Amino acid sequence: MEVKKNSFKAWILATRPKTLTGAAVPVMIGLALAWKDSAQYIGHPFSWTAAVLCLLFAFIMQIDANLINDFVDYAKGTDDRETRLGPERACAQGWVSIEAMKHAIALTTILACLVGLPLVLYGGMEMILIGMLCVVFCFLYTTHLSYIGMGDVLVLAFFGLVPVSMTYYVQLHATTLEVIVAAVACGIVIDALLLVNNFRDRDTDKAAGKNTLVVRIGEKATMQLYMGVGIVACLMGLVFGFNGSWWAFVLPLAYLLLHTLTFLKMKSIWKGRELNKCLGETARNIFMYGLLVSIGLLL
Repeated sequence: MEVKKNSFKAWILATRPKTLTGAAVPVMIGLALAWKDSAQYIGHPFSWTAAVLCLLFAFIMQIDANLINDFVDYAKGTDDRETRLGPERACAQGWVSIEAMKHAIALTTILACLVGLPLVLYGGMEMILIGMLCVVFCFLYTTHLSYIGMGDVLVLAFFGLVPVSMTYYVQLHATTLEVIVAAVACGIVIDALLLVNNFRDRDTDKAAGKNTLVVRIGEKATMQLYMGVGIVACLMGLVFGFNGSWWAFVLPLAYLLLHTLTFLKMKSIWKGRELNKCLGETARNIFMYGLLVSIGLLL
């Protein structure tokens, strides 16, 4: 692919637009839950301004994480142009200079903080602490924690518990068991994307000393875990049924069908660049899960 260094196209590729679904889904679910419950909290009407700020913050933090990952993996030698199986990366391909990437990381980090700061008006001063944790772990994920198999734990926390529950909290200044369960289920579903990514890269990660969960537990256990996350997430949707939102449990079963089909494809491919097809399908499945759960809650 011909890409001019530091061009607009280079930066678009560096931000990895397809990954933004993972940032959108938790906020979608948190907002749908808040909208459903807003009638119960008369003193806290649903705020569209806060909703947009939550979504923008999630998008910018995802882009920031992608840029940090691109830079750090290249610097550590994890992203080798000759052996890499995943989608091409900006620094490794020479699309973006190292200095430009450093400046971009600083800019997106500052921008995320500026966008997130007004949420203090809706969620209180504790939003500053939440924002700081998001920024700190955004850096720690790529620089340290992903190398010791903690990536999946961070996905559960920062693509599930934090964005879903905090989006809800910003709107209604409360949380519920239903919100916590939905947040955990969301994190589990999004972790499927990391599982596919690390399953594809298991050999190169192991050679580079990157001990991801996949490297630690092995190929067969990873396949079982991938299928299991879809099943568990859907079963956790029973909490919606107990609270009268049966559509939010029933509709995501369509996601489980898509997830199963992707699992079978992943099992048949097993190794190599062809697994990138499963990566794309998993991203699609995650978006469908978020969309179906949100629609179910609104119904």
